[in-house]
Amino acid sequence: MLKRLMLPAALLLAAAAPASAQPERDAVREKVRTLLAAEQGRSDINVNFRQSTVNEYNFVGSMTTGLTNSESLEIVISVTKNATIGFRVYPHYNNGYINVDKARDPTGLMKQLLNLTDQNFLFWGIDDSHDTFSGYTITLESGFPYEAMVTVLRSIRNTDKYVGQMRQYVDGTSAADR
Repeated sequence: MLKRLMLPAALLLAAAAPASAQPERDAVREKVRTLLAAEQGRSDINVNFRQSTVNEYNFVGSMTTGLTNSESLEIVISVTKNATIGFRVYPHYNNGYINVDKARDPTGLMKQLLNLTDQNFLFWGIDDSHDTFSGYTITLESGFPYEAMVTVLRSIRNTDKYVGQMRQYVDGTSAADR
């Protein structure tokens, strides 16, 4: 009988706990916030990042200048529960995401993503909706990787030229057609 009473009481206490009971993760989030505020104005980054309203451990921004194949690059930076920082860069092309299911040649696009993963600094993948992204994951095992994060941020712009290489599979055009 005591166990039955203790479990609901424990659940109530857990529900009443502050939403942010992850001090290490909170500390990393604040370091990411500080880094983004300091580095986002660089000419090779040039993205205004803000904290997501959906997930307090995500920062989002959109790169719109200096692109020739993408309309924009939507950037999501996540401080994960697993002591990593994840970058996901979603190219916007033809008024939307590049979705494998909507591509003119889905198999060719998937092969291109695999090939780009082998040859690029950032890896390529698809999310649960089959939208393509480039990404990078940084571990926090050796402390906060300030310089590594700046390197990743500076490399995001390169995603645009690879969108040009995907276009033949997405809609049958080439980078020169646009």
